[in-house]
Amino acid sequence: MPAPDEASPGPTTERADRTVLDARDISRALTRISHELLERNKGATDLVLLGLHTRGVPLARRIAEKIATVEGAPVAVGELDVTMYRDDLRSQPTRRAHRTALPTAGIDGKVVVLVDDVLFSGRTIRAALDALADLGRPSAVRLAVLVDRGHRQLPIRADHVGKNLPSALAERVSVRLAEIDGTDEVTIS
Repeated sequence: MPAPDEASPGPTTERADRTVLDARDISRALTRISHELLERNKGATDLVLLGLHTRGVPLARRIAEKIATVEGAPVAVGELDVTMYRDDLRSQPTRRAHRTALPTAGIDGKVVVLVDDVLFSGRTIRAALDALADLGRPSAVRLAVLVDRGHRQLPIRADHVGKNLPSALAERVSVRLAEIDGTDEVTIS
């Protein structure tokens, strides 16, 4: 089943997967995002990374590790489940709820970076912003995504992008990560 931010080809359409990012490309993209975050925030002070389930969580952890290596100190990381905030609950198949886990210090007054794998319609990020409003009041919210494939339905833009990937609406962008899928790659079909 495709992730919520993926467009699937029709049932009779068969397409070959084309790899657009391999493991090294993903690592480089996350390193660049990490440095961009540090530059924009002027260090890691008051920075909180919140990974959106499912693949945003390991991406947030990887970015936090890269930042900690540069800064010499850990970065707060949490998990955000937006299932109950989605505006397509009635039209989509039942989704399994995940846990939301905030860092011990919370998010009030912090710079929160939402981390996700694919930015597509913008609806997942809208749901994340709604969920965040129920959890606290950050001083700023930013968005980091591994892939921005376009086709926005809402006025949402990522602050940090690993790869801009122009795609047709009918194409499917799939992110696979070692922590979940056993391999690191981004494919389009």
